[in-house]
Amino acid sequence: MEQARIVKSAAEMRNLARQGRWRGTTAGHCPAHQQANLVILPKEAAAEFAAFCTRNPEPCPLIEITLPGDPEPARSAPGADLRTDVGGYRFYRKGELVEKRGEIRDLWRDDLVAFLLGFSFTFEHALIEAGVGVRSIECDTIISMFTTNVPCRPAGRFHGPHVVTMRPIPEGQVRQVSELSGRYPHAHGSPIHVGSPEAIGIADLARPDYGGPVAIHKDEVPVFWACGVTPQAVALEARPEFMITHEPGIMFLTDLPREG
Repeated sequence: MEQARIVKSAAEMRNLARQGRWRGTTAGHCPAHQQANLVILPKEAAAEFAAFCTRNPEPCPLIEITLPGDPEPARSAPGADLRTDVGGYRFYRKGELVEKRGEIRDLWRDDLVAFLLGFSFTFEHALIEAGVGVRSIECDTIISMFTTNVPCRPAGRFHGPHVVTMRPIPEGQVRQVSELSGRYPHAHGSPIHVGSPEAIGIADLARPDYGGPVAIHKDEVPVFWACGVTPQAVALEARPEFMITHEPGIMFLTDLPREG
């Protein structure tokens, strides 16, 4: 496995995943490129999910929708293969997680449509460059993600709660962080909540629903951003017949520039 070094090339990261040599978080890697969440659905559900994304641009900022049956994201990463180029996948049937796997070639069908959604790892490099620490990168762990009590706007069968990422931020840097991340609407933009996790239905920051816990120091506050893992929480509510996603924290690396 190649997790011990920083990978700067999106094409190299995809190739490592394709070879089965990358199974860890992509946070902190490929600073010049956009990272993306992946959702794959049958064509019959694709229009409703596209509407869901349009109604919920904070957790689901659309980067690309592929043609049915085509695993190549021609706009964001020409030549890539969404069946193999992510370091981890989750396969759901009727809302139940069936298995986690390293590639999905044998699950691919001619009617499948892939959605790439922006993710907040994209703007973390801007925070680091501005002198703001990112605890999950410093600790080499997958970022903390929580299911909230904040509902998404429904579209057809798709409904459910927002999932958020959490980063501890020094109180004196919260405004700066909000302004910096707000420059990246394609990567969830500004925070949706600051402080008081219980106000959005989070009971214990030490027990994230996805990813790993991180320490919050006494001069810091928890800051929450909308998260592209939201479709996985939606899958538990909407129970689509067939759905594939990325493994939380292990993203698809596009060739698109970070600045959009």
